[in-house]
Amino acid sequence: MKTIACAAFAFLVCGTAYAQKSSAEAGACDRVAATLKLANAKVTATHMVVAGHFVPPGTTGATPPKAIMDLPAFCRVEFTLTPSSDSDIRSEVWLPASGWNGKFQQVGNGAFAGSIQYGALADALRRGYAAASTDTGHSGTGAAWAAGHPEKVIDFGYRAVHETAVQSKATITNFYGMAPRLSYFTGCSGGGRMGFQEAQRFPADFDAILAGAPAYDRVNESLAFMMKFKATHESPDSMIPPSKYPTIHRAALDACDAQDGLKDGLIGDPLSCHFDPKVIECKTGDASTCLTTAQVEAARKIYAGTKNPKTGELIFPGLEPGSELNWTAVSGGDVPLDVGSDVFKYVLFQDPAWDPRTFDLAKDYDRIHKLDTQDFSPTSADLTSFAARGGKLLIYQGWGDPNVSPRSPLMYYDRLVKTIGQKQVDDSVRLFYAPGMGHCGGGEGPNVFDALTPLEQWREQGKAPTSILATHSTNGKVDRTRPLCPYPQFAKYKGSGSIDKAENFVCAQ
Repeated sequence: MKTIACAAFAFLVCGTAYAQKSSAEAGACDRVAATLKLANAKVTATHMVVAGHFVPPGTTGATPPKAIMDLPAFCRVEFTLTPSSDSDIRSEVWLPASGWNGKFQQVGNGAFAGSIQYGALADALRRGYAAASTDTGHSGTGAAWAAGHPEKVIDFGYRAVHETAVQSKATITNFYGMAPRLSYFTGCSGGGRMGFQEAQRFPADFDAILAGAPAYDRVNESLAFMMKFKATHESPDSMIPPSKYPTIHRAALDACDAQDGLKDGLIGDPLSCHFDPKVIECKTGDASTCLTTAQVEAARKIYAGTKNPKTGELIFPGLEPGSELNWTAVSGGDVPLDVGSDVFKYVLFQDPAWDPRTFDLAKDYDRIHKLDTQDFSPTSADLTSFAARGGKLLIYQGWGDPNVSPRSPLMYYDRLVKTIGQKQVDDSVRLFYAPGMGHCGGGEGPNVFDALTPLEQWREQGKAPTSILATHSTNGKVDRTRPLCPYPQFAKYKGSGSIDKAENFVCAQ
């Protein structure tokens, strides 16, 4: 009843009560292990960390972990979670010693996870949250752990995040004597995928979810990674040297930069862009300022996306014009990006010696879809239960992302509308695009922004976000601001004033 009263009637009074309670219980850190009773989990250590800095655990050597600065005092609780006989999930929850805001925030991981996200925990702690993170049941990068361990695949797929949420809330209640009044999940890339799993499978775990560049369609995305690599490695002639990426990029800008009404070095509305790299095909021979015929075809394949080899249906979209400067990792290296190839090597074939160059879309499409792809790919568009609880899902995506193809969350959004209706989507989901932004940040466009505050205002005050202020910096100095707009709107220049200032733009269709 205390939680209901706080949420409905007396936020300020109850917020004070939460802060007082957190201070009064600061000395309880050493009692957590003795008094906390958890199912299929145990507390392995507790530490009272004084205000100042925290050095994350890690191997010692020439480059030890960097200290995280400017932290308030907190109780650090370490867990081992064992929901199956083959589970070994390490998780942590950080509990502010004073000034707790009464809320819980769990943070996600990128790629195949494999570590506690200490930086994200620190960010949440500074905002007053009790915060949690998990390694999802294994350590290190890549997916070598998956071969022969189906329970660990389930832990990574969805179970570790859910179990961490359950056990963290129990710990918070034990420490403060009251449950969190609201729970948030935040993550990008693989963390966005985790957020989608939670909204679809466990809609009561979190009241609001921030999902950046959500790699939710992980199986089809893995096929797409392999096809992007194959596009430039099918033959020696098809390889596009990364030194040519700027040439393709300039041609894409020449074709589409001004289509949004403003020539600013960004393609603000890639959906209206129809760029064909054939415009820079070499007339004769080869040169650094043009593409050979084989390279033109390779670039076309990167833009085109991946189709079902039997039906021709698009299963995962390609990269967008304007993303070319970010192609190196997905198409310019000697081996495919492991977030794609490891799904085949360790999950499908379970063969560390598997050669990615033997990938065959027609054969491997059928093979990989025989797996329980929902473990990896939370693609359900039925968010009825999440929305019915008042849940809010805020998605953000960079148009220049080379990893999660930008139209992938748009495809999900469109399926949401068809499944639960535009009204319920408007009440519960927002999708924001950042022109020129790469994967979870970076890039030529404004790429630094606070999306959590608008999400908090939406969930707690009923104020749906209509724009998010983003900045771009060069050498540490902000040189451009721009509003990010909810789909289907994009930032339109008002016609006067600096094009580098957000106030001179409006979100509109």
